Amino acid sequence: MKTKIITCRSARNFCLVQLLENLGHFPTRKTEKEAWFLSPFRSETQASFKISLALNRWYDHGMGKGGNSIDLLTQLLNFSVKEVLAYLSNDLSFSFHQPPTQIETLMKTQIVETLTINHPALIQYLKSRKIPFAIAKKYLKEIHFRRGSKTFFALGLENHLGGWELRNKFQKTSSSPKSYTHLKEDKTQLVVLEGMFDLLSLATMNPILVYESDVLILNSIAFLKDVENLISEYSAVRLYLDNDNAGNSATKILVKQFGQSIDCSDEYKKYKDLNEKLMLWN
Repeated sequence: MKTKIITCRSARNFCLVQLLENLGHFPTRKTEKEAWFLSPFRSETQASFKISLALNRWYDHGMGKGGNSIDLLTQLLNFSVKEVLAYLSNDLSFSFHQPPTQIETLMKTQIVETLTINHPALIQYLKSRKIPFAIAKKYLKEIHFRRGSKTFFALGLENHLGGWELRNKFQKTSSSPKSYTHLKEDKTQLVVLEGMFDLLSLATMNPILVYESDVLILNSIAFLKDVENLISEYSAVRLYLDNDNAGNSATKILVKQFGQSIDCSDEYKKYKDLNEKLMLWN
């Protein structure tokens, strides 16, 4: 299933505050005009990274540089402009910038209720992605959440900090704090995946592998550096990252850095990811 690549014009209008929050960076303070962050480019104790809420532009006082969302991601993720557009196109959780007067768009996702999966629309969504209900119930919850004055529901995968990755037919979003998910069963082998549907798909296609392994779901390639120490604890690591520029680049980095790592993307080389293979398999 091919994703339509957004244009540079659209990408520049993505909300910078939300984009940084989705990458695990949250403001230390916010006024009506500005949001201040600890710089995502380095370690610091006083916030020197500013976003103008009116202009939707960033400026890093330590670097003396600034710009729009494309400028930020090319430097932060070491992507080309083409890779940035592909990255943004594959994540529907990003919203377009609105002026500060439309404050609802800047409100964080608030979790209202956590339930066992039961809603018919979510069960149907799982069927459309070829995921057995029993497998989804093992790893996910039904999450009801609020943004501004509106309430939504979605499938939720909890990360190790208590935040949630949220998916339904129409939304791909998350609640803070955003981080990776580590399913630890004290195994010696680790399986590394990008997202919740990669987990569900692998558990559907190869349940024995998942049963015999600890599982790490990155939830964002941006957390790659955060999990390096964790990966080093395992004697065997199997990588199932997406077959796109970001996934292939991350796989190369991990294989080079960790000799016990194996690139398993050849198992779904004709597809973008594990779920696409599962959906188009027969």
